[in-house]
Amino acid sequence: MKGVSSAPGDYIHFKSQVPLHKIPIGTKQWRYYDFGPKVVPPLICLPGTAGTADVYYKQIMSLSMKGYRVISVDIPRVWNHQEWIQSFEKFLDAIDVHHIHLYGTSLGGFLAQLFAQHRPRRVKSLILSNTFLETRSFAAAMPWAPIVGWTPSFLLKRYVLTGIRDGPHEPFIADSVDFVVSQVETLSRDDLASRLTLTVDTASVERLLLSDSFITIMDTNDYSAIPQQLKDQLSERYPGARRAYLKTGGDFPFLSRPDEVNLHLQLHLRRVGVEAQPDLVRSIPKDGTDGSPSKENDEKEDGDDQPKDNGGDPEGTSEESQLPPAPAGSESHGLDDQLFINSKMCSIGHEDANILMHSTILKNQHAVASKIVLQSAWLFLIFSLLPFYVESLYITSKNVWKFRQLV
Repeated sequence: MKGVSSAPGDYIHFKSQVPLHKIPIGTKQWRYYDFGPKVVPPLICLPGTAGTADVYYKQIMSLSMKGYRVISVDIPRVWNHQEWIQSFEKFLDAIDVHHIHLYGTSLGGFLAQLFAQHRPRRVKSLILSNTFLETRSFAAAMPWAPIVGWTPSFLLKRYVLTGIRDGPHEPFIADSVDFVVSQVETLSRDDLASRLTLTVDTASVERLLLSDSFITIMDTNDYSAIPQQLKDQLSERYPGARRAYLKTGGDFPFLSRPDEVNLHLQLHLRRVGVEAQPDLVRSIPKDGTDGSPSKENDEKEDGDDQPKDNGGDPEGTSEESQLPPAPAGSESHGLDDQLFINSKMCSIGHEDANILMHSTILKNQHAVASKIVLQSAWLFLIFSLLPFYVESLYITSKNVWKFRQLV
């Protein structure tokens, strides 16, 4: 794994435009971004063990400009799954949000399912990426789990980073790995210990009241830290869920394949009845608000809430009123076409990416060679001047000794 590079330019722009919020709720400190029109039901992004709220910055910038509200949170320091459910519910109450759509990757996807299981009235849909249903396999692979709370920070970071695949990557995947590694360096020992505890604490997701039609499973087909067996279990649990497979992307497709991920997220939100408000984007000031109280949004959602007996299907009851007046499915088909075009472009550009990767390797080799030559030159210069330096010291000390005798 190569060293952590400087922050990407689009991330620097994101930090200059979107404020980071920090609020204490009880004994927990919540760190999150909230951007987009407040009248739109939010998409809440939950990161994995190695992630922070910052890893979804590409989704925040893209979807908020299209009129969606996106909230990205850090997983707080909680030490069991029941504490997570209660703490997350208090967080939603604190920011005055009731109905939510959850997008979770890895550990974040598991926690999203747990919250949907125990608080079914609040979760309206799920997007699950490279995630799992139970933690037994992780607990078995981590025999030192009982002492994770007393493990030094550098060992915890090493354990987390070893879960990220090392080796040669395509440039965009390598950049995503570098960014996540830089975020891991910002996490404290307690942050890492609590997340690993949530990963190995024995638990499993039971049957959800949420219909499979309100679930999207978005996985990468190349590789990820989550074993394929666990991802297959997830697919078997939700046979009616929509599938969105990415040809490549690694562990962090939201960073390495942001355009495809954002399109799948947009398709999911439209399919479950979330109506974007692009006309309100221009009125969003720097603090991420649009002047519309979120409480009114919650009251409106409560009034439109459908009974569970009817499955709560927004497509069958209010799709025509929620979608703009256009031919049926026209925009969704356009997005599907765009996904197809993007996939073709990615396939066509694969050779170019390989050429770019080889070019980068050659540049790195030249840089290393230049560094070795420069170091050798310095060593030669130092050893060449060393005898003169020693001789000057000897002469100086001899003269000082004679001077002291005369005095």
